[in-house]
Amino acid sequence: MATGFWEHFAVLPDPRVERTRLHKLEDLLTLALCAVIGGADDWVGIAEFGRAKEAWFRTVLEPPHGIPSQDTLGRVFAALDPDAFERCFQAWVRDLAGSGAGKLVAIDGKTVRRSLDAASGKAAIHMVSAWVHENHAVFGQVATDQKSNEITAIPRLLEMLNLKETTVTIDAIGCQKAIARQIRAQGSHYVLAVKGNQGALHDDVTLFMDDARTRDFRDVPHDFYEQTEKGHGRLEQRRVWSTEDVAWLVRRHDRPDLRSLAMVEAERRVGTETSTERRYFISSLPGRCAQRLGRIVRHHWKAENQLHWSLDVAFGEDQSRVRVGYAAENLSRVRRLALTLLKQERSAKIGVKSKRLKAGWDEAYLLKVLGI
Repeated sequence: MATGFWEHFAVLPDPRVERTRLHKLEDLLTLALCAVIGGADDWVGIAEFGRAKEAWFRTVLEPPHGIPSQDTLGRVFAALDPDAFERCFQAWVRDLAGSGAGKLVAIDGKTVRRSLDAASGKAAIHMVSAWVHENHAVFGQVATDQKSNEITAIPRLLEMLNLKETTVTIDAIGCQKAIARQIRAQGSHYVLAVKGNQGALHDDVTLFMDDARTRDFRDVPHDFYEQTEKGHGRLEQRRVWSTEDVAWLVRRHDRPDLRSLAMVEAERRVGTETSTERRYFISSLPGRCAQRLGRIVRHHWKAENQLHWSLDVAFGEDQSRVRVGYAAENLSRVRRLALTLLKQERSAKIGVKSKRLKAGWDEAYLLKVLGI
């Protein structure tokens, strides 16, 4: 593939003993990726996709024993080393999408809900991903067996990434001293949401910023930015205040390289109904540019819209019942591989779900998505 796919995945260890390798690992991975791009969502769909297009697959592969069964696919992906798969995945993304330097890296988690197996006591897997909006790509991901373990998963994911000259954004669960220190040690800045899970830090930040807002930030050096958007019967005003008046907070909470606070106030009007929400952030970035901090905060939520929403709506990830071994985690990576390729292909001006349908119907378009 022109994307250099096999230059990076050829080193993936095959978990099978030699005598059971009726199908080459390269063929299994290629079939899975092509089928998922083309609309398949599980092992049955992948195997059926392969059988329906066997003549075509023989033009791009040399399967010695035809198309593998759904059971073969399930067994191999359940046994693949997920950490080795992840290393191949990250090397491929860097080659395809380029460097993340100077860009925003949003760290966010998502539970694959139907991967829960109550009968065996296996929790649903929770994938923590690093999404770079500017590159339209997942730069890395790790799995935990429950959302509460996200705090331990985030440092593992950060460790895998080249964060030099990036800005990392994380929701409140990642607002930890150790995580902030690790981000700075890896040459990156941080913008971390502050919520009730931070107790005293949250109380101090909200009290200070709310009081300053009540007094129109009189006597508090600050910057301010406001943006208004209209559409779909909705009017939304976003106001951002930022300040570098943080010496008192550093003394109380000792956050590594803390330089600024920001408060984002979103007022939404739909018909006669009005709602207002405030969110609070700490950052190692200077606080002299509220517009920049507001833009960073908005970009973080694009991980929810452009990554997680796409995986659920376009790929049906939340409905996936794949559970055995590492199969759920590894199939989740195949979906992210497919999503990255579909987002990189921009000749078809349609959504991801429609692109999948088009790739399933049109083999020439599938090759274009694959970069061949």
